[in-house]
Amino acid sequence: MNIDGQAWRTIWLEADGRSVGVIDQTLLPHCFTTRTLTTCHAAAEAIQTMVVRGAPLIGVTGAYGLMLALQVDASDEALATAFDQLNATRPTAVNLRWALERVRQRVLPLPASERAAAAREEAALIAEEDVAMCASIGDHGLGLLQTLARARSPQRQEQPLHVLTHCNAGWLATVDWGTALAPIYKAHRAGLNIHVWVDETRPRNQGASLTAYELGREGVPHTVIVDNAGGHLMQHGQVDAVIVGTDRTTRRGDVCNKIGTYLKALAAHDNDVPFYVALPASTIDWAIGDGVAEIPIEARAAAEVTHIQGRDPAGAVNSVQLTPDGSDGFNPAFDVTPARLVTALITDRGVAPASEQALKGLYVDA
Repeated sequence: MNIDGQAWRTIWLEADGRSVGVIDQTLLPHCFTTRTLTTCHAAAEAIQTMVVRGAPLIGVTGAYGLMLALQVDASDEALATAFDQLNATRPTAVNLRWALERVRQRVLPLPASERAAAAREEAALIAEEDVAMCASIGDHGLGLLQTLARARSPQRQEQPLHVLTHCNAGWLATVDWGTALAPIYKAHRAGLNIHVWVDETRPRNQGASLTAYELGREGVPHTVIVDNAGGHLMQHGQVDAVIVGTDRTTRRGDVCNKIGTYLKALAAHDNDVPFYVALPASTIDWAIGDGVAEIPIEARAAAEVTHIQGRDPAGAVNSVQLTPDGSDGFNPAFDVTPARLVTALITDRGVAPASEQALKGLYVDA
């Protein structure tokens, strides 16, 4: 995707072939900078502290983290230790364990001398597959958006198609293109008149800081709104569709996404607004059926609720306290939207109802 006219991905193998470059998302949108990860510990810390974020990108970072570990020590014991360290960083997104398992299965049968190179190759393959899957999600979602635009009344044909999204599911959450934003980017490049309502997405403000940042760089018209404005906009006919991403999708079609997604789904259902969820195959957890009962929900630090980061008048990026001294904060990072509230899933293999039968029909090889 584009940053000031230059094409970027969110993660890459550096020229030395041994270290990994990433965009530091904790400083966006006010400062664009990159980091170089040289150790497994650095990769784990980048995931934990949300230097990298988004389920697909977390998975790729984890895969490269195993490569970094194996470059130092390629023994079975070191592999197991690195696997556990990386897997413990973010418990909700299934992509992380999926990617770690792929690398582990690739290297385990090999002698120690070949493991680091094999891990490097597998991590790069996972990254390229993610780009291809997200581009495919964009193509399938573009068809949906074009159909929605054509179906509007004659009086509204000249107006933009208004799409609401929650959290960041753009290219910053993947290697490139994104999930929920991929159809929007494809639509914009195809010439569709589109406008995006961007939820700020408290408490980390991924919408206001990341989604707005990438939409702006791509030239997509957008407006940042407070999280609780979505229902009001739907009531007044100002939302044509909702598209969100997902960190874990059950085989029955329940979706786990950033906290607040469930409320958007309820509002969309009450106002007959289609609610779409965009996801690659790597986000489906075939072992889980009931998302509400079975998906572990990460509880992050209370400081993310009690404090907020922003740029002060002098241009410095600082954190300030919002709450009174002594007030506790509770910070569940995700919630689960039941399949019954999902109009359709936009996958890399096509658009399907949110059901076990439909998902198995798309992924017969899974």
